[in-house]
Amino acid sequence: MNKNKKTLIASGLISIGITATQNIFALEKSKNDQPNFIIIFVDDMGYGDLGIYGNPNINTPNLDRMANEGQKWTNFYVAASVSTPSRAGLLTGRLPIRSGMCSSKRRVLFPDSNGGLPQSEITIAKALKTKGYHTSAIGKWHLGHKSSYLPINHGFDSYFGIPYSNDMDKIDKTNYFQIAEEEHYQSYNVPLMQDMKIIERPADQRTITKRYTEETIKKIKEYKNKPFFIYLAHSLPHIPLFRSGDFKGISKAGIYGDVVEEIDWSVGEILKTLKDEGIEKNTMVIFTSDNGPWQTYKTHGGSSGLLRGSKGGTFEGGMRVPCIMWWPGKIKNKVVKELGTTMDLFPTFCHLTSIGLPDDRIYDGYDISPIIFGMDKTVRDVVFFYRGTEVYAIRKGKYKAHFITQAEYGEESKAKHVHDIPLLFNLDVDPSEKYDISKEHPEVITDMKRILTKHNATVVPVENQLEKL
Repeated sequence: MNKNKKTLIASGLISIGITATQNIFALEKSKNDQPNFIIIFVDDMGYGDLGIYGNPNINTPNLDRMANEGQKWTNFYVAASVSTPSRAGLLTGRLPIRSGMCSSKRRVLFPDSNGGLPQSEITIAKALKTKGYHTSAIGKWHLGHKSSYLPINHGFDSYFGIPYSNDMDKIDKTNYFQIAEEEHYQSYNVPLMQDMKIIERPADQRTITKRYTEETIKKIKEYKNKPFFIYLAHSLPHIPLFRSGDFKGISKAGIYGDVVEEIDWSVGEILKTLKDEGIEKNTMVIFTSDNGPWQTYKTHGGSSGLLRGSKGGTFEGGMRVPCIMWWPGKIKNKVVKELGTTMDLFPTFCHLTSIGLPDDRIYDGYDISPIIFGMDKTVRDVVFFYRGTEVYAIRKGKYKAHFITQAEYGEESKAKHVHDIPLLFNLDVDPSEKYDISKEHPEVITDMKRILTKHNATVVPVENQLEKL
């Protein structure tokens, strides 16, 4: 192990460093007892959108039961508060600044983008393939729609979904709310893809959640005799909101509630399939969201609950998300209050499958299996809050310091406030970030500045993928 790697481990900037072979991962024969993994990654669902997280009007019985049988995480974060960098962070275990998958100019990839997740990055799927896993990506990708960036070229055996956000390729100037209420899905000329080919355009988004669910169930049945990884990334409840006929008007919370309740139904069908196939005790299922709710869209956006802020920003509501983990008979049933992030899933899966992380790169994720399996242990105590290519805030333990603040969207979002004395909040007693206590704790501010300086020293400039046109 090189000296630089040892320094990074000692500083707490990476969690583990297992010496790799020249081929990065040792290719070993798969074992029948290897666990299956399913990640259900929804789009723009807020911290306060599920019954188990306190929503009074949206019925989510399947997710509530999943949490009651498994774990509800209350301090779980994403790598970014918008789609593309958040997804890059989850699949690689690395902050998107390290792969060029974030930008302060173009915050996500668009249909005119020529960039995407570089081939040099190792995804969860690529890693698990070295252990003989079947891998499938279903739903929203948003890590590059050019052929070299699609899931098939990033370790997935199959792909079925929309390659970017479901509100892109808009060809109708009609007001969004009218389009949604009239269910005019043709207003968005987004493609539905199977592997590398477009099979439907525009995608009929009224049935998209059902079709993603059917594809997931199909893959579970197809893969059940070998270990598998399914990455189900729902296109919804990102606007435009669409739901199938069976779920139209069923929720007290309007069309947004209808959409979330259909996703809850989808989760129920997936868990039922695992039980019917007799593989639930060998399958870990994780449900979470890519960022907070898009509150610009009012009642068509979700809720951050008691958290301040929403999608696009670095207050808690933009990056703290619901997370439920389920693995019958394997993980301890509890409410988890320790810190965790989507970037932790990569090293955790690698640990559970005896895959060594390569030592040629920095990982920002941690193996959180000690927490998952019930040990009273703090694995991570620092979370970085990036907006584009800059760190805006840092959480360490119960404290969170904001070096820069900026509104989420709209004209007011152009105003960027750099704080000479960072704002400081104690999230244990003030999760809504209302009461600045920076004057009372100068020593904490000093420590946060030290952490930021040390972190910035690990960031090496790479080609920006989001700005390639």
